[in-house]
Amino acid sequence: MAGKMNPGDSRTRSSVSIVIVAGLCCFFYILGAWQKSGFGKGDSIALEITKQTDCTVMPDLNFETHHAVSTDKIEVSETKVKQYKPCNARYTDYTPCQEQKRAMTFPRENMNYRERHCPPENEKLHCLIPAPKGYITPFPWPKSRDYVPYANVPYKSLTVEKAVQNWVQYEGNVFRFPGGGTQFPQGADAYIDQLASVVPIANGTVRTALDTGCGVASWGAYLLKRNVLAMSFAPRDSHEAQVQFALERGVPAVIGVLGTIQLPYPSRAFDMAHCSRCLIPWGSNDGMYMMEVDRVLRPGGYWILSGPPINWRNNYAAWQRPKNELQKEQRKIEDIAKLLCWEKVYEKNEMAIWRKSVNPNSCSGRKDSDVSFCESDDADNVWYKKMSACVTPYPKVNSPDEVAGGELKTFPDRLKTVPPRIASGSIFGVSIESYQEDNRLWEKHVGTYKKVNKLIDSGRYRNIMDMNAGFGSFAAALESPKLWVMNVVPTIAKKSTLGVIYERGLIGIYHDWCEGFSTYPRTYDLIHASGLFSLYQNRCELEDILLEMDRILRPEGAVIIRDEVDVIVKVKRIASGMRWNIKLNDHDDGPLVPEKILVAVKQYWVTDGNSTATE
Repeated sequence: MAGKMNPGDSRTRSSVSIVIVAGLCCFFYILGAWQKSGFGKGDSIALEITKQTDCTVMPDLNFETHHAVSTDKIEVSETKVKQYKPCNARYTDYTPCQEQKRAMTFPRENMNYRERHCPPENEKLHCLIPAPKGYITPFPWPKSRDYVPYANVPYKSLTVEKAVQNWVQYEGNVFRFPGGGTQFPQGADAYIDQLASVVPIANGTVRTALDTGCGVASWGAYLLKRNVLAMSFAPRDSHEAQVQFALERGVPAVIGVLGTIQLPYPSRAFDMAHCSRCLIPWGSNDGMYMMEVDRVLRPGGYWILSGPPINWRNNYAAWQRPKNELQKEQRKIEDIAKLLCWEKVYEKNEMAIWRKSVNPNSCSGRKDSDVSFCESDDADNVWYKKMSACVTPYPKVNSPDEVAGGELKTFPDRLKTVPPRIASGSIFGVSIESYQEDNRLWEKHVGTYKKVNKLIDSGRYRNIMDMNAGFGSFAAALESPKLWVMNVVPTIAKKSTLGVIYERGLIGIYHDWCEGFSTYPRTYDLIHASGLFSLYQNRCELEDILLEMDRILRPEGAVIIRDEVDVIVKVKRIASGMRWNIKLNDHDDGPLVPEKILVAVKQYWVTDGNSTATE
């Protein structure tokens, strides 16, 4: 029979229990508040993954360019990793959404067949695009502007087709670009001097430009030394590899065409647009193409047209075209320009320049009843949207002199100034304070990247891509004449921020990363992706995005991926089979933060089997 319990002992134990329970409650309340604040979130996962992946602040990757690097074997999971094989050599210059055989199955009307036509799921390649035999690292800028290794783009057709126009010359084992063009055989500098006598380039008013039908992008290449950043585009057509040449030279360019769908740029993006004998039928389709240029041209911006039909009276014989045909063509262009409130400010030789009105109030010669305005409330919602012959309305203004959409400072001041779209509250949920905090955050992140890879701002990486650009703060923190950044805003991003990027004096494009990007293989030196895989992990296969990154990345190019730890683990597993040398880094604030940084270098290998891969 058990002894009777002492009442004093019972009270003592009860008191101790109460104290313990109260202490535990307080502990877990404090722990919960700490984790909810963000700093402690997932710390146990972060610590565990740090142990598994050997995260360091300074990885032992080699970012130099060479063709025989020896690296430590990459540590991967014990479970088998899928190894991706090289594609057949015929895919060396594969562009998935502008593939020639598929393109020829689409209508030729309005250049539809030269637009994006991506492969269905069952036709996507799941292999690594090889570099051509003899591929070498491009020359550093500015030498790359004038010289491209023949082995990297082994196509001589333009040296024959455009020999008289001074586009490109083949000299030994390199292509030389003298800076000529169809409309400027004496060189791009003299041509730019002519337009700069009218367009305010020297003072930084004009910073962003659009070159339609760019050829090998010599106009954009020579604008760079004047601190003007041009987005150049041309189709993948009979002029083989023109955009590929542009990117190999270190000049921004994409494969594109004015056809049936709207351009993948926001409204009011460019300070200047340009066509130098670009063969676009500006007067056709009720002026639809000029109206699309008007949509992307900033109020007060400039449109330059050189070549037929400008000054047809003096040039019809040289062009071998009838007077009446050229006269009719120019009259159509003039009439559409008046409808758009563009004022002609210059015409000499074969060049004409128009200036867009700064607001609708300054358009006295146009009656709104004569204009068909676009019905869409969002002029930036353009991905795969059909182009139509309608005029994009100006944003509302409160005074006769106000610039519609907001006045911009000259560059470089506009890079750090709060953009009009932010200051006006046009982007829901974004304040001036949150925008400025984003800039400070990315200055910190880029500082960390430069510690990890000391070559980032050395000139080693010329063509850089940010796959999920946000406000362009990554590019702003990197801004340098040694490099340029293609800021990509995913079409599924929660906020449409590409307009802000252009207001800062940077360039970019809309894109859906479930599809191939409009560029050739091996066109970017460094690719950055922050939060991209979290954004897309339930939309399409992460494998497809990584293979696309590999396609557009140069051999020995670098990748920086920043994402949540569980996503990074998935990405690392796939990338480990792609001939990338990989390391994981902790977050800038240490191992307790669940966001991690994956840094990789693509190994050098070409179609004949030469490789830096460690077997």
